[in-house]
Amino acid sequence: MTDRPKFFDDIAGVAGGAISALAGLREEIASMAKARVDEAVRRLDLVKRDEFDAMAELAKRAREHAEALELRIAALEAVKSTPVSLSDGPFSNPPTFD
Repeated sequence: MTDRPKFFDDIAGVAGGAISALAGLREEIASMAKARVDEAVRRLDLVKRDEFDAMAELAKRAREHAEALELRIAALEAVKSTPVSLSDGPFSNPPTFD
């Protein structure tokens, strides 16, 4: 009977070692797959989501600024195109020297 428990202990040890080796193999496969995907992304010249979001925000701000400048230019052009009358200014009644 003393051989039987030792046999089961040996089997349990081998099974534990195999599980540990499989876990290590799984981690290795996962890191290799991640490296391959990263390499493919670099080759395809893709951008990461956070970089895309940052550029989209920058473009949004630039678009808003351009729209504000367009409105300002339109307002300035409207002021420039209105005729100026001399009767409305400070020289509307020039002094006479009689």
